[in-house]
Amino acid sequence: MSTNILVVDDEKEIADLVKLYLTNEGYTVTVLHSGKEALENITVKQYDLAILDIMLPDVSGFTICQKIRETHHYPVIMLTAKVEDMDKINGLTLGADDYITKPFNPLEMVARTKAQLRRYKRYNVNGSTEEEDSGRVKEYDFAGLTINKDTRKCTLNGKQLTLTPIEFSILWYLCENRGKVVSSEALFEAVWGEKYIDNNNTVMAHIGRLREKMNEPSRKPRYIKTVWGVGYTIE
Repeated sequence: MSTNILVVDDEKEIADLVKLYLTNEGYTVTVLHSGKEALENITVKQYDLAILDIMLPDVSGFTICQKIRETHHYPVIMLTAKVEDMDKINGLTLGADDYITKPFNPLEMVARTKAQLRRYKRYNVNGSTEEEDSGRVKEYDFAGLTINKDTRKCTLNGKQLTLTPIEFSILWYLCENRGKVVSSEALFEAVWGEKYIDNNNTVMAHIGRLREKMNEPSRKPRYIKTVWGVGYTIE
């Protein structure tokens, strides 16, 4: 079955380069050059991953990402010429899964795309195998929070939470280690499967997004608590 990727970038040379490398990997790539086109397109076509330029002439990549997250869980990679941490945090907070700064190495872009697709398929509804899950706890239920690995559903006080695969995996890992303090490094390497880099704001941004979906107060969260200088814990 073909893997469909959406690329949105107003710089034709960059968009064509991305398409060339991804097509060579066997992916089906749709290239659009405006945010308006993208907003219309994502409502009628199903994708497995989107690569979005932040600085578009009409609608920003942030807006497109936010629109995607209203109904879809597939990975979103943001492209930008900026190197400011705030852009990265904004994108991740809105539901992006990764962030690549221009100019970039096309081979790195391909590698990141493959990593996101592997993660998406692994943590999708039917992504886990019986062999992987045998002998493991399939559900946690405490203090009004229920999370089930088989159904990939999570409810809080009876209300279902709409989580991306990354958000689900973070919450599941914290529940697996309930009562323990999990460092940002350990959490990143367990969920993303990559080596943690110092000053990486990815975990913090996703934790913030999770708390927002759980209606957690930032100062005194009930569930995901910050242990300053160490990491996070669910008690």
